[in-house]
Amino acid sequence: MITTELVFVRHGEAQCNVDGLVGGPRTCTGLTNRGYAQTERVALRLAAEHRDKPFGALYAGPRLRLRQTGEIISQALSLPMSTDDRLDGPLHGAADGRPWAEVKTAADGGPHAHPDRPWAAGSDTWNGYLERAGRLLQELIDHHEGERILFAAHGETVIVAHTLLLGIPLGSPAGFTVSHGSITRWQHHLNRLGQRRWILDRHNDTEHLAALAQEAVA
Repeated sequence: MITTELVFVRHGEAQCNVDGLVGGPRTCTGLTNRGYAQTERVALRLAAEHRDKPFGALYAGPRLRLRQTGEIISQALSLPMSTDDRLDGPLHGAADGRPWAEVKTAADGGPHAHPDRPWAAGSDTWNGYLERAGRLLQELIDHHEGERILFAAHGETVIVAHTLLLGIPLGSPAGFTVSHGSITRWQHHLNRLGQRRWILDRHNDTEHLAALAQEAVA
């Protein structure tokens, strides 16, 4: 039996992604037209699912691209959206708004390359972010035990969930691809023996974006 279910939607393509910039809270300018189209497709898919098996809550982080993604989903599902600072991405400090290539060159790699070292003045460390965000995600999971919860999230939030629920050691060199507008689904199972475990039902599911990708090629 599935008890709690967590569904993460990575935000649609944002202008900072296209420009190759660090899109921190000060400089995120929101979704591109393609990002809006991606989010509309995922919202239609989730709305059909919601009619048969309703979600209990919808959360979004505070950055503009997340709130825009969450608002589209909220309207499609007629489900109120809660903005929660605990779902924000890593703190980028002085890197906010700078080109990622510049930041990575100066730091000798991206956030994952030296996980216990800040990648810019005032930024998180990667392991510090995973630990903090994982602790806060666990609080939300505990609060919504037995419900189906939807998140408009950063790709990093999906990685936090995987790290937490798979028990991946901090500092692991492995990673996960998380595409814009993708769906990742975790389910908490309870079997007839009273045993519980989290199961990753799907990761980086972009089936709903196939037609959009074909339109871009045509």
